[in-house]
Amino acid sequence: MKLTLADPKLFKDSVSIISDLVSEAQFKITKDSIDLVAMDPANVAMVIFKLLGSAFTEYSVEKEQKIALNLNNLKQILRRSGANDILTMELHENKFKLTLKSNTTRTFFLPIIELEEKEQKIPELNFPVTITTNVDILNEAIEDADIVAESVSFIAQKDNFIISAEGDLSQVKVEIKQDERTEIKSETEEIVRAKYSIEYLKKMIQGSKLAPNVNINFSKDYPLKLSYQLMNKLMMNFILAPRVDND
Repeated sequence: MKLTLADPKLFKDSVSIISDLVSEAQFKITKDSIDLVAMDPANVAMVIFKLLGSAFTEYSVEKEQKIALNLNNLKQILRRSGANDILTMELHENKFKLTLKSNTTRTFFLPIIELEEKEQKIPELNFPVTITTNVDILNEAIEDADIVAESVSFIAQKDNFIISAEGDLSQVKVEIKQDERTEIKSETEEIVRAKYSIEYLKKMIQGSKLAPNVNINFSKDYPLKLSYQLMNKLMMNFILAPRVDND
């Protein structure tokens, strides 16, 4: 196995985002891509990641491999990569070998860890609402909501998408209309509303480092799906359980 990335930033940013949700995870390295599916320890959020072989300058995989790593350690190494570095990843004597090469050559070895967790199944979800918008629009709305509350409501009706939050005294409402930056598709005439944790959303919207647009899927009191894609390079999806009020 030999994988070479001329621009390590893609992998560096991806690992940094994933490590905010899970500290250890298993990468499946196939002949076409590096895949990861992981659930956070609280079973509230799932991350689904795929980095395509076409993103690499060299992608040589003789047989499918499963490699479990401590993501915080991997993140620390990837942080050491600069704009001019070329990153090569290999297996070496049951260790994960990373080489950063520019005017110097730096080699790191990470232990491959044992993970007891069973393979995560991606749930089959059906959504009546799909919103595609610029990442900055969603990021700003979540930052606004974070000022007043710990949870946020997503509301969709016809050509209107509303993100609102309510605290003890304060409230905020962000209306997002359909325009050249935002497309709203709803299969129902009814108002669709669901509530989600801002703490988790703030981690997930870091996907904006990877792609210019985000797909938002949700339904009434149903999981949320956020999708970030960079054509022919990568995909990162998040699934977040809804917050259900006890009152």
